Amino acid sequence: MDVDVRAINEKIERESAFVDLLTGEMNKVIVGQKQMIERLLIGLLGNGHILLEGVPGLAKTLAINTLSKAVQGSFSRVQFTPDLLPADVVGTMIYNIKENDFSIKKGPIFANFVLADEINRAPAKVQSALLEAMQERQITIGDTTFKLDEPFLVMATQNPVEQEGTYPLPEAQVDRFMLKVVIDYPELNDEQTIMRQNLSGGFATVNPVVSTDQIIKARAAVDEVYMDEKIEKYILDIIFATRYPDRYNLSNLNGLISFGASPRGSINLAKASKCYAFIKRRGYVIPEDVRAVVYDVLRHRIGITYEAEAENISSLDIINQIVNQIEVP
Repeated sequence: MDVDVRAINEKIERESAFVDLLTGEMNKVIVGQKQMIERLLIGLLGNGHILLEGVPGLAKTLAINTLSKAVQGSFSRVQFTPDLLPADVVGTMIYNIKENDFSIKKGPIFANFVLADEINRAPAKVQSALLEAMQERQITIGDTTFKLDEPFLVMATQNPVEQEGTYPLPEAQVDRFMLKVVIDYPELNDEQTIMRQNLSGGFATVNPVVSTDQIIKARAAVDEVYMDEKIEKYILDIIFATRYPDRYNLSNLNGLISFGASPRGSINLAKASKCYAFIKRRGYVIPEDVRAVVYDVLRHRIGITYEAEAENISSLDIINQIVNQIEVP
């Protein structure tokens, strides 16, 4: 099969022109969180969802709100609390006395960008209502099923600091997130800028630079990004090394991994690599694209054993060993 990579490359370069505009708008408000902005764009273009972990005050809410303004999309925020009910997220039937009938009141999930703040504070039934919407892209209230608007991006945040009174997301549910991004404190000079911005009280106005239709069109272009068979094999080797470390001369990982990445891992790693290439305005995937996203795609998909925890080995250390061991095409 002959693929005209040059033609694809030219097309992607045209189609991805808005990425710089979008990043520029977000940078007006979000200072120094380049990686978080990139990951949000990968989630948006890859039709996936993002789990963000970081201490309070790192502009997680601000980031997705800014993105929704720049993309002319609707935005809603749900603060997850222990007394939240599934109906508070998806909506419910309300009895109307005048009409003597039930009417449907839609919940905050009906938006292009949904921020599920501190998702680990709500009980499992609320988490699963949200995760079902993420997976199925539809909501059923009573006996009516509604399709969710496209693009639909859920960004869930969890606070790693307090574990008291929280309900950790089960592994099977965490797997629904395309990326798990851990964000760190800003650099010193970035924080100085943040401090000045806040004290002067003037946040820059975010202008809508992209339409939701453009995003949907860009998603189709992302699918066209060329991925060579060697790169596919590279991705599969990384995934299979998390399941069968022995086959890749990584027998030292045997006692450390309780379960490896699921097929969703390979799908999302391939998809995120294509999105990363698109953001870098390239029409083909190179090994560096895979390496750039592999940590965020696999970090929450590898289970570690008690032995690994006792030795203070995290899933990141395991991914590191795998990436260093597997031959780059």
